[in-house]
Amino acid sequence: MTIPVAQAGKTRIGWIGTGVMGRWMCQHAMSKGFTATVYNRSADKLQPLLDLGAKAADSPKAVAEQSDIVFAIVGFPVDVRHVFLGHDGALAGAKPGAVLVDMTTSEPSLAKEIYGAAKDKGVASLDAPVSGGDVGAKNAALSIMIGGDKDVVAAVQPVFETMGKTIIHQGGAGAGQHTKMVNQILISSNMIAVCEGLLYGYKAGLDLETVFKSVSVGAAGSKALEVLGPRMMARNFEPGFYVEHFIKDMGIALAEAEKMNLCLPGLGLAKQLYEAVRAQGYGRKGTHALLMALEHINNVKR
Repeated sequence: MTIPVAQAGKTRIGWIGTGVMGRWMCQHAMSKGFTATVYNRSADKLQPLLDLGAKAADSPKAVAEQSDIVFAIVGFPVDVRHVFLGHDGALAGAKPGAVLVDMTTSEPSLAKEIYGAAKDKGVASLDAPVSGGDVGAKNAALSIMIGGDKDVVAAVQPVFETMGKTIIHQGGAGAGQHTKMVNQILISSNMIAVCEGLLYGYKAGLDLETVFKSVSVGAAGSKALEVLGPRMMARNFEPGFYVEHFIKDMGIALAEAEKMNLCLPGLGLAKQLYEAVRAQGYGRKGTHALLMALEHINNVKR
């Protein structure tokens, strides 16, 4: 199966899931000349893309019927299964030679299942989860981790380049999702450290703005501190990435680790702390809402 390299003005893209990140990712592709057919469960979230010339579809299947490459970034593995493999999913509407690209953080085993089902129909598929959150999506600066066949990656590359700055083929089907699990494991414990450090500084009576200037530039610096530290200090806990989605990711990583007989106690602790965040009602806040849960545990009033 030969997949032609995507060309602006010629290749039709489809987009499923136009939320915090998907809206921007699709918009960047459109700004480079790719025409788009779009679908979202909440139709009102389509409007910014419709205003730019996208066409609305009433199902993932209808998106695929009008597209050469179909991208999706949705919430949970059950959503991925529905939008790709459901009776009105993208695979049902995809023609031979089309490409399905899942950019959701999902299960490596599901990525392999989609790959196999697509191949049986003469359709290609890639798993291509991303890192960078809402800021990376808005600035077209995402890191894209890709699993699938090399020639298919090359064919979709021009579209990936509209969305991200770091675009790396990690291996066969599922390799993109496994790489994203590495990413989430790294983030999980680091987020605890960022929140605990800022909480310590507050309790010690320090000016967190000046503390931030000192610690963010040395060995203690991290992307989480750089991007989310100022939001925490401003008490802005709106989502760049939802707590409930992060819990989902950590659950996938722990399940995969168990299959490999790996003990990852740091990840287990992080997941339990984030379960506390959700229990306190912050599941739809950003991952940095962990700070509020730690404040609650320590009876720190802000």
